[in-house]
Amino acid sequence: MTTPTQRPTCVNCDREVVAEYRPFCSRRCADVDLGRWFNESYTIPAVEPPDEWDEE
Repeated sequence: MTTPTQRPTCVNCDREVVAEYRPFCSRRCADVDLGRWFNESYTIPAVEPPDEWDEE
């Protein structure tokens, strides 16, 4: 039984990946992702600790 080959898709628009811009499909999608990094859109939510710690 032969399984179909799954082609990688662009992380931004789900088009087929182009080797030159991997993991993206084009220079545009690569630039969009870079802009998201510059605008700090990719963040990990953090819970700030209280200012005063209870030390009992």
